[in-house]
Amino acid sequence: MRDAVTYRMRGLQALCVGLWIYAGATPNTQALSREEALAGVYPGAQIRAEQLFLTPAQMKGAAVRAGTRVPSALVARYVASRDGRTVGRAYVDTHTVRTKKESLLISLDSEGHVLRLDVTAFLEPPEFHAPEPWLRQYQGRGLTNDLAMNRALRPLAGATLTARAATEAVRRVLAVDQVLMGGGGR
Repeated sequence: MRDAVTYRMRGLQALCVGLWIYAGATPNTQALSREEALAGVYPGAQIRAEQLFLTPAQMKGAAVRAGTRVPSALVARYVASRDGRTVGRAYVDTHTVRTKKESLLISLDSEGHVLRLDVTAFLEPPEFHAPEPWLRQYQGRGLTNDLAMNRALRPLAGATLTARAATEAVRRVLAVDQVLMGGGGR
């Protein structure tokens, strides 16, 4: 009897998580939608969504620059412009933190430096979620060797895997942006 109740409870939990995902929400109620995040980081800008495919050479170049693998050739990017001039680009990076997914919207300025990180989905337990003040330490950063834990970035006590995943995502996005924009390293 007890096993049947446990089984039903797990099934109910799985159904709830499935409904959250289907509805576009996450168990973490603090997550912003992509539209809200883009409007906040690029106020008054026109936003164009793009889906790009990296060539094998671009994937390899981005992986070398980032120091981490680029898991997919598909890149989801938003280009923000005002008065016909590009003011920034934002990328979606979805990755596994511990055993569950996290999606970050990583917004860059026109020069390819981080403006802001927004968590748009976080399916790990809430105690592993990175707090906003910790996420702000990426602002203004470009792709350098110092963009690493215990260098320019403070570690995140109790959520080491979240910190590692976020840093790899930022490095990956900065590297992909450099490759797509045809620029050299910073």
